Amino acid sequence: MRVTRLPDAEPRPRRIAVGTFDGVHLGHREVIRGADTVLTFDPHPVSVVAPGSAPRLLTDLERKAELIASLGVQEMVVIPFDEAFAQQSAEDFVAQVLVARLGADHVSVGENFRFGWKARGDAELLRSDPRFETHVVPLLEEDGEIVSSSHIRGLVLGGAVEYAGKLLGAPFVIRGEVAHGDKRGRTLGYPTANVVPPKGFVVPGHGVYASRVGEHLAATNVGVRPTFVTGRGELIEAFLIDFDGDLYGQNIAIEFHKRLRGERRFDSAEALVAQMDADVEATRAFATVRRRT
Repeated sequence: MRVTRLPDAEPRPRRIAVGTFDGVHLGHREVIRGADTVLTFDPHPVSVVAPGSAPRLLTDLERKAELIASLGVQEMVVIPFDEAFAQQSAEDFVAQVLVARLGADHVSVGENFRFGWKARGDAELLRSDPRFETHVVPLLEEDGEIVSSSHIRGLVLGGAVEYAGKLLGAPFVIRGEVAHGDKRGRTLGYPTANVVPPKGFVVPGHGVYASRVGEHLAATNVGVRPTFVTGRGELIEAFLIDFDGDLYGQNIAIEFHKRLRGERRFDSAEALVAQMDADVEATRAFATVRRRT
């Protein structure tokens, strides 16, 4: 899939899905279905128009592009969203962006999509435009709940990553550079990839999770390491299973699949190792069940 900034996009007939698409969840996928182009925004518009209310995000731009590409989309066009763009009227957005710049002949949006200065543009404005066909997708419900980015953020924050992954249509992922850490993980028997939680993004609630880093299973702790460390900030520690390498300095993606337990303080290193062994076995068992189903 080609990723293009709006100023570099060449006019051509396009079937466009428009939205912020944070998480690219099941509802977003219904909006994107049948589109050859996804038009999205970076950074998140709320971070520009109301910085104090900006949500912590589920996906960075790279992850968003990966997920959208997996849906068979040909091109993702990114609008560099700034204060000047935020002041563009809804009518100008339609005329200058959708029609003149992108050549839209079909536009798909969710029913709650708003755009333009003070969010005055809506699905009805798009429907009323004869220059393209408009498809408005109803909000999707699962288990009696509307599938939304805000709902999924709450699930992840609460540790319900397995259900969040169901609504996302893919595992929840955190990306980051493996930082220097102590060598305790390896001395305890498991190579460790330490990642500082990325600023501005959702992080699962404190606890231990069955996860995956690339091809390797991992038992990943999110928290403050209360057994050995005090006064330190939050850290993500992926204890890799069946791995004998060094990931320091590399950018990795940690997939969170299931919460195994809460974070706990242990009285000794031996007690911690015993629990880590149990976490590893639980991770293996979960992976085995997932493969069978």
